[in-house]
Amino acid sequence: MALSLRTLALATLCTTTGALAAGFYFANQKDSNNNASAERSWMIPEAQAAAPAIAQPMPTLAPMLAKVTPSVVNIYTKQRVRVNNPIADFFGGGRYPQERIAQSLGSGVIVDAARGLILTNNHVVEGADEVSVSLSDGRTFEAQPVGSDPDTDIAVIRIAAKDLVALPVADSSKLRVGDYVVAVGNPFGLGQTVTSGIVSAVGRSGLQGLGFQNFIQTDASINPGNSGGALVNLNGELVGINVASFNPRGSAAGNIGLGFAIPSNLAKEIMRQLMAFGEVRRGTLGLDAETAQTQAEPITRGALVTRVYRGSPAEAAGIRPGDVIVKANDQRIDGADALSNLEGLLPLGAPVKLELVRDSQRLSVSAQLKASPKELDAGQLDARLAGAVLIDTPERYRQTGIRGVIISKVVAGSRAERNGLEAGDRILVVNRQSVGDLAALRGQLAQNPPRLELGLARGRQSGYLQMR
Repeated sequence: MALSLRTLALATLCTTTGALAAGFYFANQKDSNNNASAERSWMIPEAQAAAPAIAQPMPTLAPMLAKVTPSVVNIYTKQRVRVNNPIADFFGGGRYPQERIAQSLGSGVIVDAARGLILTNNHVVEGADEVSVSLSDGRTFEAQPVGSDPDTDIAVIRIAAKDLVALPVADSSKLRVGDYVVAVGNPFGLGQTVTSGIVSAVGRSGLQGLGFQNFIQTDASINPGNSGGALVNLNGELVGINVASFNPRGSAAGNIGLGFAIPSNLAKEIMRQLMAFGEVRRGTLGLDAETAQTQAEPITRGALVTRVYRGSPAEAAGIRPGDVIVKANDQRIDGADALSNLEGLLPLGAPVKLELVRDSQRLSVSAQLKASPKELDAGQLDARLAGAVLIDTPERYRQTGIRGVIISKVVAGSRAERNGLEAGDRILVVNRQSVGDLAALRGQLAQNPPRLELGLARGRQSGYLQMR
């Protein structure tokens, strides 16, 4: 009986072991089949691998950029800056002038190969003692200034070189939001770099410290060193000159997709005037205005006219103090800065169609911009100012809220010097009436006041001077 039990147990054990072995075998076979199936599912079948592949062209900007990049240059500048060294002064070394070399970099665009003319930003070459230009083929040339306009941040320089390639210039007025664009420049001195994006907006303004503004906004990365470089369309044509990027946390925070470029049409007009006259000649409507928003219905935003000057285009057009200018050349005018910006971007003699609100009624008038002098002999306005030369505050400073008329020069021994005026003084007030520009100052002095008191800003100080 005991033997029979042992035999039965052994038989049961063998049966169980056999079943387990069979289970493992079939399980392994199943896994092997699954793995083989999975392997076959991602492997290219032999027949497919052997079939000839159909060539599909990959989308690329390379052919277009091959034509563009020879026209975009790197610009390097050097400026000698005098420095004070208190340690050298202590040891008697102050008799010897000391200086350091400030270096900066930027970009430029060849727009006239025959004459070697290059468009760039004014701030790239402003104040530079030496400017050198490096081409994409490795050649480097010294550049000569042709002219610059700080208020639009455009400058023209020239190099004497052969075999240059000029970039064709497109009509930037046809640029639309959503168009693809490519920025080419020299960011951070890394060398020629290409970024791409779309046009995010056109006619952008309201950025502080950048003068007259009509920018193309793009999300193509524009970084320090890209300034003066090319913004091109997909045809490889110049649509803008890269000027700035915006980041409230600074450039260290990286690009956030807010880049700006000067439209090619504006850059071309500034270049034309610089080549023809050596300066940009701008016009004025001859009025003072402040930003206004009425509370009456309908709410009206615009430029409230506070003064119209005698003999001005505004007077000829019938504009009166109290009128609110809401449109100019079909562009909306939201305030005094927008009107000033429009005046500064239009060429001298340009017609201006104005839409204004007077006593809740809308009127349309036309005017033509007259010359606005860049500098003025103050003695022509009042003999007590003889010897002083006056200029308007540059627009890039006006955009930050700085107003007034700057005394750019005072002749030694002149009546202006005897009255205490100095070069660099900024006239803010005449006989207790504020003046924002040369036109306002001329209007105040046209009345031949018997008493002349000027409110001045000098550095960080301000005060009044009586002119005698």
